[in-house]
Amino acid sequence: MFEEFTATDRWTKKPVHCVYQALIVAIATRHADAVDVKFLVDGRTVWVALPHPAWMEYKKRTGKAITDSLAVEIAGHYLKVALDAGEGLDRDMYSLTVEETLAHLQAAVTAGTQAQIRA
Repeated sequence: MFEEFTATDRWTKKPVHCVYQALIVAIATRHADAVDVKFLVDGRTVWVALPHPAWMEYKKRTGKAITDSLAVEIAGHYLKVALDAGEGLDRDMYSLTVEETLAHLQAAVTAGTQAQIRA
């Protein structure tokens, strides 16, 4: 659902096409305890950094794991919300907290469930 989507920039009202491109464990690239999710936003590279401790916290709370595909959904949901709210169309990197990650996880799962119900 959030692997490819269109957001609308709040300030310009311009549609922005977003496409998931890659998921990278950030310790390997920038020595950060995060998982970086790469999107192309109208052809420009934008990263959404999800903190690795969110994986452990989610497991502790639910007994379930955050999969790669769920990580993409979390990051995509966050990016759509941020762009729709006018939060930095010119930004290259967004970094979430553990709680933000878990909130967007829940919102992405809820959006996916609602989409399945409508289908």
